[in-house]
Amino acid sequence: MQQYQRDFIHLALDHQVLCFGDFILKSGRQSPYFFNAGRFHTGAALAALGRAYAEAIIASGVEFDVIFGPAYKGIPLGAVTAVALAQKGVDKPFCYNRKEAKDHGEGGTLVGAPLKGKVLIIDDVITAGTAVREVMAVIERNGAEAAGVVIGLNRQERAGEDCELSAIQQVEQEYNIPVFGIVQLDDIVSFLQEESQDSETLRKIVDYRQRYGVSSQ
Repeated sequence: MQQYQRDFIHLALDHQVLCFGDFILKSGRQSPYFFNAGRFHTGAALAALGRAYAEAIIASGVEFDVIFGPAYKGIPLGAVTAVALAQKGVDKPFCYNRKEAKDHGEGGTLVGAPLKGKVLIIDDVITAGTAVREVMAVIERNGAEAAGVVIGLNRQERAGEDCELSAIQQVEQEYNIPVFGIVQLDDIVSFLQEESQDSETLRKIVDYRQRYGVSSQ
């Protein structure tokens, strides 16, 4: 695990973005952990979050021309990532969309830089892949090309009971693009093994990974 990944987990714990307990997910599964990026809601937290995304992007080696933050959570995530990348010497244009088209002023659904070339999508998580598919349609309509997707956490979890792939793996196969996270569940497990004294939480997460996790990712 890289230092930026360890720092990201500490940041998520400090702001209760990553919580442990018993949580019912949208899928109906009972999870021993929950990730809510909306709790990164201070200036310092957002600045640190942007740096984590920037580090993950640079480490991935992905080539792209523009950053795209899909409405709604992706908008601030894309903005802070663009700032952090610029501070590291990678100054890229930023674009985001509205959910509803604006019928006055400049109009349309896109704000910011033109959506063209290779587009890197920034979001918090991928649960079912629905939001990514909506974004892909926007990118295609504008004649651009998706370069990849970067998220905060990869849960490494099967998309359904009868599916051996995660939603992330489905997106990768469907669009032939890389999808990568700042961290994945295996990183959280490693972190807990090294730094936590809570053996019961670790056991529950390992059990959950074994029950619902994809074989590899």
